Parts: sequence; structure tokens; C-alpha cells
Amino acid sequence: MHGTRRQAPHPHRPGRPRPGLLLCAGLLLAGAAAAQVERTGDYLQRMDTDGDGRISQDEYVAWMSYAFERMDADGDGVLSTAELPGGRGKPITIEEHRRRLAERFVRQDADKSGHLDARELAAPPL
Repeated sequence: MHGTRRQAPHPHRPGRPRPGLLLCAGLLLAGAAAAQVERTGDYLQRMDTDGDGRISQDEYVAWMSYAFERMDADGDGVLSTAELPGGRGKPITIEEHRRRLAERFVRQDADKSGHLDARELAAPPL
């Protein structure tokens, strides 16, 4: 391995990269690029559909599902391997994607208020 770097293995799956992490990163980047959002305040403003200055779990999941919907070329509610970033990974359904987003929301909701403020939105999920 002259000059090449290997990705650190997942602690539960030695020697294998974390495909879920790659999928999430790819979907987030695709969503951010498509929506042309540059700052946390922009995210908050665009995600906050009811205008209350905070993001509910429903608002978060709806916004973050935008990238999935854009990538689902055939509209069948499943991102096939060919539709995934880099054309690699296991297919994922919209339901599974939304479940993962809901879990991420709960982790980001540091004060457990049921909403994300700008500070929580900017913080990476734990």
C-alpha cells in the first residue's frame, strides 16, 4: 500500500467502511447543494415551515427527505444501488431513510425540547 490510505474500519464490522455514514453524508450534501443553503440561519429559515423559529421533527424529516426524493429517479420510494451516491451501497427505502432522520433529530435535540434551535441545528448529531 504505497501512498494509499485506508478508511478506518467500523468498530462493529472490522475492515469495512460505514455505508450508512456515507449515505447520510451523500444525502445531506445533495440536499444542501440542491437547496443552496449556506448558513445555519438559512437552514432554520427554510426548514421552519410554521415560522415559529424552531424546527420540529416533522419539519426536519420533510426537509432532509428532499435529497432522497431528488435522487429517486424512478420515483419508486427506494434508492437503488444505481441511484445512491457513487453507485455503491445497499438500497434504502424512504421509510428507512425517514426513520434514520428521526433518530438523528432526537440525538441533535440536546435539550430534549422536541425542537431544534439554531445552535442544535448547527451541532453535529451525537
